[in-house]
Amino acid sequence: MSEPTTHNEAYDSTVGIQAEVVHNATVNFTRGDATPQEKYLTGLRFLEEGVPSRARHLISTAIAEGHDTTQVRFHWILALISGRGYHDLAVEELQVLRLASVRVPFYPEDECKQALRVAFGLLGMSAGEEGGAERTAERMRALPPEHSALLMKHFDLVITGSLKDSLWAQSCRQAEEIRLSGGRAGRVWFYFDPDPVGPRAAPLHPSTAPAARKKFMGQAAVLAASAIYLAATAIAAAPVVAVVFLVLAIGAFAIAVPTGYSWHMRERELKHETEKRRHRTTHDGRHRYTGDQFSDGVRDALDSFFKRNTPTGLSAGEWLERTFPMRFNLAAHIDSLYAGRGLQPEQLMWLFAHLSEGARSRYDSGELFEPPQHRSTTPLKVLSRAALAAGCLMSLLLLVAAWQGTGAGGALLAALAAVAAFLSGRGAASAALEFKSEEIRAACEEGEQREEMAKQESAYQKYRELVSRRRPTEQEMEVWLSADKTAVLDAALRHYHLSWSDLITHLVLVTPARPYRRGRVRGGPWRYSRYTFRLFLVTQEGIREISADLDFVTGERSGEQRSNYRFDALSSVRVTEHQRSGYDLELTLTNGPVRSIRVKDADIHHLAPDEHPGEMAEIDFEATGFRHAFRLLEGIAAEGKGWIIRNDPANLPSAM
Repeated sequence: MSEPTTHNEAYDSTVGIQAEVVHNATVNFTRGDATPQEKYLTGLRFLEEGVPSRARHLISTAIAEGHDTTQVRFHWILALISGRGYHDLAVEELQVLRLASVRVPFYPEDECKQALRVAFGLLGMSAGEEGGAERTAERMRALPPEHSALLMKHFDLVITGSLKDSLWAQSCRQAEEIRLSGGRAGRVWFYFDPDPVGPRAAPLHPSTAPAARKKFMGQAAVLAASAIYLAATAIAAAPVVAVVFLVLAIGAFAIAVPTGYSWHMRERELKHETEKRRHRTTHDGRHRYTGDQFSDGVRDALDSFFKRNTPTGLSAGEWLERTFPMRFNLAAHIDSLYAGRGLQPEQLMWLFAHLSEGARSRYDSGELFEPPQHRSTTPLKVLSRAALAAGCLMSLLLLVAAWQGTGAGGALLAALAAVAAFLSGRGAASAALEFKSEEIRAACEEGEQREEMAKQESAYQKYRELVSRRRPTEQEMEVWLSADKTAVLDAALRHYHLSWSDLITHLVLVTPARPYRRGRVRGGPWRYSRYTFRLFLVTQEGIREISADLDFVTGERSGEQRSNYRFDALSSVRVTEHQRSGYDLELTLTNGPVRSIRVKDADIHHLAPDEHPGEMAEIDFEATGFRHAFRLLEGIAAEGKGWIIRNDPANLPSAM
């Protein structure tokens, strides 16, 4: 048999990986000043979530620091044995177990003490003390269901023979009850979706109102000075006539200014509504489609959500065709706000739902594509221009009156004042309309954005609450996975008509099946949307290997394959590390090619700053069952039948 070797190769690094996410979590991290009780509770969470190695360390530390009760000891022994067979225990661990068993009588009597007795009894049985099988079985049946279930789960590779036969049917029934419980099919996908990100507002267009206001003030000052000089000159030359013309001019301009303002504002409003409609019905030349992975994901998601929210009376194809320009512009807008920040489209599901539902609602109310309805501005336009013309005529007559009563020099000054008044009046009117329009535009844009942000924030918070409520916990994911293992194992035993008494040992290797989505919490193992379960059932005659793919969302199995071979057919076992793609377990059979089993994909760039690569790799290996599988297959490849004889439960030395 070849020794385990390590090679660094770069191949097959991302094929089949659809999406992956790391959820932030702090419950499984301990502070440097954590109390022994806090370390124990953190270790207990790791045990419940399928990471017994970290549970062993934390619970052992809590015990060493004085937190030692029957409950703590019970969870400690579960963490010590979980996922391991008797032959996986080191000599030092066996010695620790013997010392711990001596302390059991000195603990106060409670349910956990009874569970501890059963645990040590099971270890004694696994070392050949079959005479106590019935007594241990009776004690185990007398335990509370939660304690017996924990022993069945974590002592899976220790409980053997007739005892496991007597308890197996109950374990299978419990596994079948919980395997699809808790709304699993409708909740698992939330685990693989990244945490949503909140709404982001586009920067508002800068307002030109301050500059226009300054311009208006300057032009108005020139207008006032010129008008006052012209009026004073005309009144001095022809008081009665000048006063009449002045009053008429002021009256005409008093009508022209407000009507002109109203006409301009209505035209601006109509232009704004037309622009919004154009944005929904035509491509915006300012938007550019980048075509990267994020942009593609956004476009696909918008298409999917708009299709899902097709209005009544339209087919999905018609709705998508009519809203194509809108979706194009929305995708470009979203891309400009969120792209380049390391985000995934899945983090914006709430936004896609909000936009598609809003479009359908506006279509149902007739606001989406219908042109804006406005009253005609023609009367205001006619009245404003007529009043403006009358005011200019009165001003001209006022200038004539001034000319008639002054000399050549005074007439020239009056003419210059009239020209200055005309030009400054025109400039003041233009500046006034600009700064008022800009003030209104900025206020409207800010108000619309504030209203839209409030709606988006509401949609985001609702989605966050939905995710928080629906996303499975680590414990639920582990419970479902354990139940799946039991179901797969039971199906294999039934197929081969084997009982537990027929098995020397067994192992379940759980590896990712591509294509998949994967996710984890900080400090926890990767979990996958698709798994391959590979079972090795070791009997006196040889090894039966069964593999099947599992859709973790639905719990359905497919692609089952079986093979059988003698112990001497397994010639070598080794582990190959590929730096960019992960770890493979390679099995070499004497009558076949090398079989490569992908055990773990690479975690490059997916570790938090406080996560150690080696520690996280160990956690993932533990979750797959790799360590036990490697030791078992390595032993069989090295010694063949001799290893089986030495590790038969009937031949093992006592653990107690």
